[in-house]
Amino acid sequence: MDNVGQQVSLWPRTAAIFGASGGIGSALCTALAAAGTETIYAGSRTGDSPNGAAFRPFAFDLKAEDSIAAAADIMRNDPPDWVIVATGVLTLEGGAGPERTYKRLDPGVMADVLALNTIGPAMIAKHMLGIMPRSQAFRFAALSARVGSISDNRLGGWHAYRASKAALNMLLRNFAIEMTRSHPESIIVGLHPGTVDSALSQPFQSGLPDGQLTQPDDCAANLLGVLSRLIPAQSGRVFDFRGDEVPA
Repeated sequence: MDNVGQQVSLWPRTAAIFGASGGIGSALCTALAAAGTETIYAGSRTGDSPNGAAFRPFAFDLKAEDSIAAAADIMRNDPPDWVIVATGVLTLEGGAGPERTYKRLDPGVMADVLALNTIGPAMIAKHMLGIMPRSQAFRFAALSARVGSISDNRLGGWHAYRASKAALNMLLRNFAIEMTRSHPESIIVGLHPGTVDSALSQPFQSGLPDGQLTQPDDCAANLLGVLSRLIPAQSGRVFDFRGDEVPA
């Protein structure tokens, strides 16, 4: 792991998961509950959540800012210690997937990918960061991807997806800089989960090397472990499931 973050692991009393019905989001909810997190705000489009006394379900839509604002208002009186945005899209409903060449670029598809992977998480940050007390040492994380790294891009392609994650990483960096001025103990990061056995990766799993595909439960344990060990000096960066920094 990056040698800056070597403190004792911290665990949240309360947490909020946006995207709690997805493969990774559901596993994050289960892992938090098993570890003793007292209150878990679990958000999905339908408002469904895992069963258990710890869960507080809420509904939100990444494309509807008013639904995100309403969700944040529910948590205003007891803001979560951790917020994790476990949403993302690689293949749109209807089958439009990553473009392998610039010749396949479609403005409508690009707009949808950016709306779901970049703008939606940014709106969650807008409203969730806004309810955090200055005295609270909170952590805000959004699922990113290694392919969002500009300096690490050797293959090209997947244009809209890469651009959406690169833009998300920049926004997280911006938020971290801004929040450090008023909330010096805050930590705002991107998390790269690796290739996880989920609906998002299903169309792209064939031909993966043995051992590269991670199960959601293992992914959740990895990500929560990384997030628990980060320190404020690491805010604004992106880390993978091993705790290694992903280059910008």
